[in-house]
Amino acid sequence: MASLLAWGVMLGGILALGGVGLSLVYGVLRFATFAHGDLMTVGAYLVATILPALPPMGRVGPFSFGWEFLVALALAMPLTGMVALAMDRAFYRPLRRRQASPLILAMASLGVAFLLRSLVYLGWGADFRFYYPGRARPSVLLPLGVRLRPDQLFILGVTVVLVVLMYLLLERTRAGKAMRATADNPALARVSGIDTERVAAWTWLVSGALAAAAGAMLALDSQLRPEMGWFLLLSLFAAVVLGGLGKVYAALAGGLVMGVVQQVATAFLNPAYGPAVGFVVLAALLVFKPEGLLGGRGMR
Repeated sequence: MASLLAWGVMLGGILALGGVGLSLVYGVLRFATFAHGDLMTVGAYLVATILPALPPMGRVGPFSFGWEFLVALALAMPLTGMVALAMDRAFYRPLRRRQASPLILAMASLGVAFLLRSLVYLGWGADFRFYYPGRARPSVLLPLGVRLRPDQLFILGVTVVLVVLMYLLLERTRAGKAMRATADNPALARVSGIDTERVAAWTWLVSGALAAAAGAMLALDSQLRPEMGWFLLLSLFAAVVLGGLGKVYAALAGGLVMGVVQQVATAFLNPAYGPAVGFVVLAALLVFKPEGLLGGRGMR
């Protein structure tokens, strides 16, 4: 059971990374983007594309990957942010200028999701891949009998670092404060002189970078496949709603809860039912607390 809890926290870290980006877009731009899961896939495949072009740099401590993976991740994150920004410029911004409803924007994002997945199929094929095929990934024994792979501990570390950086961005930088102001009241933000289109651009860049990190962590823990982000999308939305829709920091709590619930459920049920148990918990919580675990005003 202790191992299941630890694995759940690791899965929750991946859901949190994806959920924070998804919640950021909803908080600032006020629509749910169904393309976020496939954006995670694009980021993961960009890492796989950059890796072979880098020289081997030796392993990072006890982890299965080398320093070149960290370099590839650092390059793929801004590239995925640029892909997200290109999506906005090509599809979402024209709809915003026509004052399209959130429902229309959400449906447009569903089309973008299909487009991104088709591009992944065309560019990288349908075969499953690994960042380091054939490389052993032994587990280590931790206190309380918990067995984890070092890579899973790395995933948790990446989640913590990126969430802290998100906090600093939103609380300490001018761009972050403009995001929060736009999320609270877009009309008042425009009247106050905030360039809301620039805020939208920053939102997509940050959200895309976080999606790339989440996709790469998911692929590092399991494997690369074109549908990986799409299959995780419902769990991402569940984590965001569970924490509090549009609350960036609450997505972290929602992701961790969903991850733990899904993993612990496998001790009693077939693993295929893990996500279903998570949705049952979500539905039960929202009956008593419709605003989510950390619901409230603002993006926090």
